[in-house]
Amino acid sequence: MQVRFGEFTLDTESRQLRRGDAERHLSPKAFELLRLLIENRPRALSKAELHERLWPSTFVSEATLSSLVAEVRDALGEKARRGRFVRTVHRFGYAFKGDATELGPRVQSADVRCWIVWDLGQVALRDGEHLLGRDADVAVWLESPTVSRHHARIRITGPDATIEDLGSKNGTFLRGECLAAPSPLTDGDEIRLGSVLVKFRRLGTGPSTETQHSR
Repeated sequence: MQVRFGEFTLDTESRQLRRGDAERHLSPKAFELLRLLIENRPRALSKAELHERLWPSTFVSEATLSSLVAEVRDALGEKARRGRFVRTVHRFGYAFKGDATELGPRVQSADVRCWIVWDLGQVALRDGEHLLGRDADVAVWLESPTVSRHHARIRITGPDATIEDLGSKNGTFLRGECLAAPSPLTDGDEIRLGSVLVKFRRLGTGPSTETQHSR
């Protein structure tokens, strides 16, 4: 999904917030917060709902959510009392305000060959190396305590793709087998990282959201 609002574009496939052609950095949680607000616009989301969506079954303080909101506002260049897009609903939660337009499907660039897809999203993979885990610098961010910060690596080289475990605590499983060495990937392969199940897809088959997410 791509949504344009003002001079900004939110791209949920590439997980980018752009102002014009320039990317605005957001942490994975802040990106999810902005996505939730935009997808549910103009409905106001309560703090309790946001906590459950962002940190399921995990206790975090209210200040943590406030910090994420501040991060989103900073990326959008706005202040709390003069915000164009993020509205504070007093003693309740937050909402997205302003006009937003969903754009048509983005034409994939020629170097996009593969995707990782799961029930919470999809990430396009170009030629090169891509980390999977729950650290802020990974390409495929998976929120689960069973996933290591740098859990696995996928390498795309032309028509070839391989995956390797990076010494994760709970292992990486390909087609039900625990990885002990780099292994080739084929279209439709199911990969389990800890308790999280994702699927590998290739260009020409189209990304899908049919995989199930295990908590």
